[in-house]
Amino acid sequence: MQHVTLKQLRIFETAARHLHFGRAAREMHLTQPAVSIQLKQLEAHVGLPLFEQMGRNMHLTRAGEELLRHSRIVLQQLREAGAALDALKGTGGELHIAVTSTAKYFAPKVLAEFRRRHPEVKVRLAVSNREAVVRELAENTADLVLMGRAPRGLDTEAHAFARHPLAIIAAPEHPLAHRRRIALAQLSGDTFLIRERGSGTRTAMERFFAEHGFEPAETIEMSSNETIKQAVMAGMGVSFLSLHTVGLELAAGRLAVLRVAGTPVMREWFVIHRERKRLSPAAAAFKAYLLERGAELIERALA
Repeated sequence: MQHVTLKQLRIFETAARHLHFGRAAREMHLTQPAVSIQLKQLEAHVGLPLFEQMGRNMHLTRAGEELLRHSRIVLQQLREAGAALDALKGTGGELHIAVTSTAKYFAPKVLAEFRRRHPEVKVRLAVSNREAVVRELAENTADLVLMGRAPRGLDTEAHAFARHPLAIIAAPEHPLAHRRRIALAQLSGDTFLIRERGSGTRTAMERFFAEHGFEPAETIEMSSNETIKQAVMAGMGVSFLSLHTVGLELAAGRLAVLRVAGTPVMREWFVIHRERKRLSPAAAAFKAYLLERGAELIERALA
């Protein structure tokens, strides 16, 4: 391992994340043969294969999984060192934010406002499903994470910075769209378009339904808010979604919020990091900015 280079570790981490040499090459602005050569040299240093091909799919070997864990620790330590040194030089450093897909509707606005105050900070924003964001948190590869609730089983520090309303949406032509008060049971015959299992929105929906002893007649699972919104507008069914995802469609009259008793269900947005993480100056500044102005900025962005 003493002959392994940082370049090889970066290429390996990227290839392991994508499980595809071509996509890794594009992200790193290299040719695919260059990536393959570096990874072969790394395997030679390690003395074990790191990847294995099964049919059309690539997987990490046990050695690859172990090296990936250590590689991410090394690369994160380098990022933190760079951020600390940048702060000493007065250049601001880098800020890596990971957010769940529902938070992508306001995160760019908040980050843009933050950078107007701190133009010297370089920002990297990663939008993923909850499972991927929790993985970034567990592996300490993001400075801060924005999501609806802290994951269990991890030592984290979580601070609420804004309210997060969720409600049942439908096409404007839905028979109950103009009712002032609707019992949840009145939707028992509707098809519900729902997020994938493990999603924060799905979890909030299941809790709400369980509290009211409600079970929809039929559900159709979809993997993104955008797909669900299009399906609701097409009349495929109704959905339980964050109101922070449907502002434009509501304003344009393409979706309607059903006034179901007990909704909107109010949750909170949290900024989260590992419990003993030493925040860079840029991350500490953004965390303080969220706690001070996050709720106001979200309200303005999604009004």
